[in-house]
Amino acid sequence: MNTALRQEIYKHATSWIYEAGASIRNQIDDQYQIDTKSNANDLVTEVDRSTEQYFAQQIRNTYPDHKIVGEEGYGDKIENLDGTVWIIDPIDGTMNFVHQKRNFAISIGIFFEGVGEIGLIYNVMEDVLYSAKRGEGAFKDDKRLPSLSKDVTLETSIIAMNSSLACKNQRINEQKVQQLVLDSRGARSYGSAALEFAFVAEGIIDAYLTMRLAPWDFAAGMILVNEVGGVTMQANQQPVNLLEKNTILTCNNQITERLLSDYIELK
Repeated sequence: MNTALRQEIYKHATSWIYEAGASIRNQIDDQYQIDTKSNANDLVTEVDRSTEQYFAQQIRNTYPDHKIVGEEGYGDKIENLDGTVWIIDPIDGTMNFVHQKRNFAISIGIFFEGVGEIGLIYNVMEDVLYSAKRGEGAFKDDKRLPSLSKDVTLETSIIAMNSSLACKNQRINEQKVQQLVLDSRGARSYGSAALEFAFVAEGIIDAYLTMRLAPWDFAAGMILVNEVGGVTMQANQQPVNLLEKNTILTCNNQITERLLSDYIELK
């Protein structure tokens, strides 16, 4: 994708994300239907659906040849990443949206021929936009994010993860995860994968580990993290696959080797 087209798409995408965010804030105290998907804790609301539908309409009207992958089903069924693909989570952190009315984000990753070109993560209630364009760095609103610190060690790191990883687990050695919690400076769980990626990119946490994320959960975030010198991979050290669910480790590269060798053991 050439620079001019990337900038044009970026301007449209940021305009739409701010408009969608304002709409969500206007509805935050309304009564809305809450449904479940894969299990009782996997929530979806009519706000999730209407927000994704808004993005799908805008993209199709403006870029009819682009493809869309969306969590709520308003996108396309795709088998490859040919051309330009928008990967969208209209509300990442729906449980937080429902119960806390904060700590959720709109996440949009835009890829061209499989390469991440634009990443946008919008913290809706804080009105903060994390953004990145390939090769141009990452930003928090208008402030450029610095490259991740080279002074980070495991012992001085804040690690984000779902607390269930430290419980009896069928996918990862929970005893090693428990040791990670003890050996790091602290462990956190924010309930929104997109925000956890953004916080890694910002350098306010140093790693995020999870066992099952869909592409719309991490597509934007991996672009942000890459632009500040971080790494994103599957927990088995394989590259992520944007067409299926993945285990995910994204982190400051200073602690990658230590995390993989001492604390991440898949079953």
